Amino acid sequence: MGGASKSLGLIRRSAVPALALIVVGTFAGHAVAGPNGLLAWGGYHRALEARKTELAQLDRQREQLRHHSALLDPRKADPDMADELVRKDLGLVRPDEVIVPLD
Repeated sequence: MGGASKSLGLIRRSAVPALALIVVGTFAGHAVAGPNGLLAWGGYHRALEARKTELAQLDRQREQLRHHSALLDPRKADPDMADELVRKDLGLVRPDEVIVPLD
């Protein structure tokens, strides 16, 4: 019976460190390969660069739209810009104009 109690005591003494090792191993695994781990860092970096490129493109579009809206300000509208928009968006022409399709 002495051998069985030694085995049981050894198991009890090694259970806590083994459990701690499992917990630490789980956290370490998530730190490396988890959704926010070190391996995901490269993906985040690529996504950040793609978003920066998209932001720069949207900034250019916003500036272009801001410029167009300034040209259409009712107090100082650019007649050429207004004429272009009326022709393009509404399809209107003056009675004395001839339309030549370029298909």
